[in-house]
Amino acid sequence: MSDTPKITLYTYFRSSCSARLRIALNLKSLPYTSVYRSRLVVEYPNKSPVTITQSLSALEYLDEIPSGNSHKLLPPTSDPEIRALVRTLSQIIACDVQPVTNLRILKEVDKLGADRATWSRDLIEKGFGAFESIVKNTAGRFSVGDVITMADVCLVPAAWGAERVGVELGKFPTIKKIVDALEQEEAVKKGHWKNQEDTPQELRG
Repeated sequence: MSDTPKITLYTYFRSSCSARLRIALNLKSLPYTSVYRSRLVVEYPNKSPVTITQSLSALEYLDEIPSGNSHKLLPPTSDPEIRALVRTLSQIIACDVQPVTNLRILKEVDKLGADRATWSRDLIEKGFGAFESIVKNTAGRFSVGDVITMADVCLVPAAWGAERVGVELGKFPTIKKIVDALEQEEAVKKGHWKNQEDTPQELRG
């Protein structure tokens, strides 16, 4: 019996967390079924299903299961310092940038009477500034050298969200260079929010 898991991604076209996982699954050539909510469910023969509700945990899980192609989102365990760097960059996006684009958070900001676009844009730019300060010294084609890592999988959906609220990526030249390179990758094109089954027709392009 095959050990290849059945993967179900509960997704939403505009969710940056979902986009991280779409891109990672595409990079690993792992087929998956989309259901339009937010979580990852992995089913193996003769095992209980595994449900993962946090995207960074799901990304690391995909690296640890013996399925998919050889593309690794984290460097080998023999490079703990580089692994820590990739995790640091990923967490800057997941903890400092992505939450301020979350609709639930933005609705709460509305209640305080703030201009949510301005508020979100300011905090995204601060997060991108922290990311830029690191990757200007570590980037090759991508964030850490010339191989796509978990940091890149987190970065590119955050860039899409940032542009929607008016962030100029040109302020962050290394980030812009990385995002431009990532958007040429087939796995990223397939994971783009404009190309999902639940994307409204008027937003496709």
